[in-house]
Amino acid sequence: MSLPAELWPPLSAALARPAAAIPATSSLPGGARYEPKWDGFRLLIFAADEITLWSRRGKDLTRSFPDLAAAAAQLPAGIVLDGEAVVWNSGRLDFDALLRRSNAGVAALTRMAHDLPASYVAFDVLAVAGRDTRALRLDDRRALLEEVARSWSPPLNLSPVTSDHAEASQWFDTLVQAGIEGLIVKGGAQPYRGGERDWLKVKHRDTLDVICGAVIGPRERPQELVLGLPVGGVLRIVGRTSPLPTEAARKLGKILQSPVTPHPWPEQVKPGAVDRFNRSGRDLLKFTLVQPVVVEVSADVAMTGHSFRHAVRYLRARPEIPPAEISD
Repeated sequence: MSLPAELWPPLSAALARPAAAIPATSSLPGGARYEPKWDGFRLLIFAADEITLWSRRGKDLTRSFPDLAAAAAQLPAGIVLDGEAVVWNSGRLDFDALLRRSNAGVAALTRMAHDLPASYVAFDVLAVAGRDTRALRLDDRRALLEEVARSWSPPLNLSPVTSDHAEASQWFDTLVQAGIEGLIVKGGAQPYRGGERDWLKVKHRDTLDVICGAVIGPRERPQELVLGLPVGGVLRIVGRTSPLPTEAARKLGKILQSPVTPHPWPEQVKPGAVDRFNRSGRDLLKFTLVQPVVVEVSADVAMTGHSFRHAVRYLRARPEIPPAEISD
């Protein structure tokens, strides 16, 4: 069964905006619906004349997930699902295992699919029997999704959902042990609006000390901080902060000093060396190197190796702590 032109891939996926705390049940149209925030690859599955898998950025990922493409043969024709591709490894979600699929060859992908197979967690349905369902209320789309999912078997799975704030709070506290990043909160009466941030996301965050070894912008008024951690005895770049508030930049500018010892970092790098998963732009990113100083930051729990997957929030400087006391 073919899909109408408005449902051809790639499609814009619905998005979420950050929330500081778990929203109240009455905070969204139709009441809040709470779901786990999976640590995986956002994936839209199109089951039409052929099975294709697409990222939310419009990239065809069918080749990277031969195991999920094969499993999607279970789906009835004319369906479009929104969900997350995840890999479980020793009882935890393994984002690095997903990344390794990105540039792997056919033989390597076959091996990965065997050793660490992917699973798919569906949380929305955009089309059923070739009919566009995006204008329906979330609760109605969920009812359709649950009906379709009755005939599934793993690795296709249905993401859990609750309207109970207490249960959602329990999920938030306990599921982090399995690598769940937090919660996604949606309104029961909301339609599916691709590209719009109608949903909310509440993420676990840690407060930790890291080393600022460079800034973006002038040292006296830094715009962002470039952060490092000692890895194998060497200070490695692990990420950067979100833009600093004006007052924080002013105060920090009084503390930062030019390097007084040989610095381990270059003065410019490719953007991917700092923004590990937001590699926009090809121009080299220029640093203003500073004498390493300890700073306290708030970071979500999403990490890849020693690197922060997302920008962190600067909290305060800790010049009283020697950088040598910071460990990875």
